[in-house]
Amino acid sequence: MKDRTALEYYVLDVFSNKSYKGNPLSVVFTDGNLELETYHNIAKEFGYSETSFIYYSTIQKALNVRSFTPTGFEVDGAGHNLLGAVCAALYQKMPIFDEQNETNRFVIMKDNPIPLTTSFDPVTEYPVVQMHQKPAVVLQEVPVSTIAKALGLAIDDLTVGELLPTIVKTEVAHLMVPIKNRRFLHDCIPDNKRLVEISKEYGFEGFYCFTIFNEKHENIVEARFFNPLIGIDEDAATGTAAGPLIGFLTKNKYTKPNTEYKFLQGVKLSQPSLIEVMSRDNDILVGGSAVITMKGELYI
Repeated sequence: MKDRTALEYYVLDVFSNKSYKGNPLSVVFTDGNLELETYHNIAKEFGYSETSFIYYSTIQKALNVRSFTPTGFEVDGAGHNLLGAVCAALYQKMPIFDEQNETNRFVIMKDNPIPLTTSFDPVTEYPVVQMHQKPAVVLQEVPVSTIAKALGLAIDDLTVGELLPTIVKTEVAHLMVPIKNRRFLHDCIPDNKRLVEISKEYGFEGFYCFTIFNEKHENIVEARFFNPLIGIDEDAATGTAAGPLIGFLTKNKYTKPNTEYKFLQGVKLSQPSLIEVMSRDNDILVGGSAVITMKGELYI
């Protein structure tokens, strides 16, 4: 490997405590920013929905994170790409918070500080990360007929009480799509071309399809996420959509503020993921854990 630089990487399964479950994420450790083409090539080679690149910035006194999809789209927002990156840094025992105030911890993503809190599970000793997203902003509704056809469902399948398909944003704008029950949720057959057209027409990214469990179930929601606009056919766990959904449900009195709930996602992909969420007055918490499944070196 003469004249080539070796970079260490982890593959973590995010929003899970078990390998080969959750949402797989490759995290590459660098000494600073790379060439844009290098980010694209590595993300494409891994082929996961996202690949994160991290280093500690002594200037910003924070962990610096950049994330890319296999198609070269650079991802914003606090989702599994950020949670997994922070967990990777903590597994590596990087001193990412040593120069920060204990009550004001943050990481930098695309030059934006994202606040978070961290702890360690007392049983597994795995890191647990809670990302602080902005309060949910409800933008606009999208006609049910438009969405149903694009998902291969009937209009009547998209009914949960008075809820309608609605664009909601914390970090990233996604469409919240209520589905009547689990069977219809699992029956979705997305028309990716049509989904991309709708995303562009209404100015949002992904489609977060969800159904609400009854009160006896340990999880409040099961969800599926489609975002072909940025090259993700289906995602096993989506923190940037879970935040808007808990905000949306709380505004509509389906969930209570300042109360932790769990969303189940990725079942259809055989990658069940649990996302911990809470809507508060000034922010929304989206959190969970991640486990290292692979580690190695890549060469540039």
